[in-house]
Amino acid sequence: MMVNQQRVWDEFVELVTIPCSTKNERAIADVLKAKLAALGCEVTEDNVGDKIGGNAGNVYGYLKGNRPNAPVVMLSAHMDCVEPCTGIKPQRKDGIVTSDGTTILGSDDKSGVVAILEALRLLKEQKLDHGDVQVVFTVSEEGGVNGSKNMDAANLKADIGYALDASGNPGGIIVMAPGQYKLHVTVQGKTAHAGLAPEEGINAIVLAGKALAAVPDGRIDEETTANAGIIHGGQATNIVPETVEITCEARSRNVDKLAKLTEEIKATYERVVAENGGTASVRVEKAYDPFVLTEDSTVVAVAQEAAVAAGLTPKLAPTGGGSDANFFNSYGVPCAVLAVGMSKVHTKEEFIKEEHLYQNPLLVLELLKAAAARSK
Repeated sequence: MMVNQQRVWDEFVELVTIPCSTKNERAIADVLKAKLAALGCEVTEDNVGDKIGGNAGNVYGYLKGNRPNAPVVMLSAHMDCVEPCTGIKPQRKDGIVTSDGTTILGSDDKSGVVAILEALRLLKEQKLDHGDVQVVFTVSEEGGVNGSKNMDAANLKADIGYALDASGNPGGIIVMAPGQYKLHVTVQGKTAHAGLAPEEGINAIVLAGKALAAVPDGRIDEETTANAGIIHGGQATNIVPETVEITCEARSRNVDKLAKLTEEIKATYERVVAENGGTASVRVEKAYDPFVLTEDSTVVAVAQEAAVAAGLTPKLAPTGGGSDANFFNSYGVPCAVLAVGMSKVHTKEEFIKEEHLYQNPLLVLELLKAAAARSK
């Protein structure tokens, strides 16, 4: 089955040149809705944009198949990109696709979007048997997976799902991902004039520093990490700072380890700050749950079969990052994350091999064929 390489390239260029920063996906959403409709999908859009302060919602396309007993397959990719994503000019050289160096490339995640669209075209052009297919293009994945987090789970109609949104060679299948808790810490000291009466103050920055030195940080074990990522505090050098705010996170693929680490971080802030004369209040917010897919599960078995059929080497792997798949799994749709070849994402050095752009649609097509073969 030959992929139309020129069509894939042209569509990739078309889509990455549409500005689509997080919460500003209106233009790309309208384009994708039109493309899905042209492919024969029933197209809808939810109201998540209103919920999160964006200008577009998640876009859904539903394509009926002729294998009613086959598992319904969800194919997902996200519409938004990190900045800078305006004025992207894709370049091809020696089989490598990059931007011109002034922006990101946008293969995260337009490589996934294009793979889905081209696979559906091939499905129809070749008149292949298939089960029902649900396409989900999410908003606001970057910076908090807020599109999937805020969607109505009842909108998902699939039995198994695939999010095309991972680095690594096509054929890579992410079967484990961590859950995450965010911790919002407020350290309270006491203000005073730093020159006239510093002994009357309690420096919240110093309190925060002592606590930061004591909390777990970095790589805890092979499936668990912690990080303090944001800190704000102080007004001027002549004022003993009264308040410092810190935002940190805990991640683990093991729910018990995640709960234990989160509690340890919280308790350490409270204890160390109190020991030094201040108070610390900690608000814990669950970002998303972890997921684990077994090798013999339908979603993983179909992915492996598809990779082999597409001439790729299937490779099961864990990840340390979250994605829309965390929420899809929590909503009851077993969902693996598939590698699409994007590299150095979120930087101006982002690139993807041109061959991977053309392998991805074939992989998706083989997914649909493998799922159809499981019809009863």
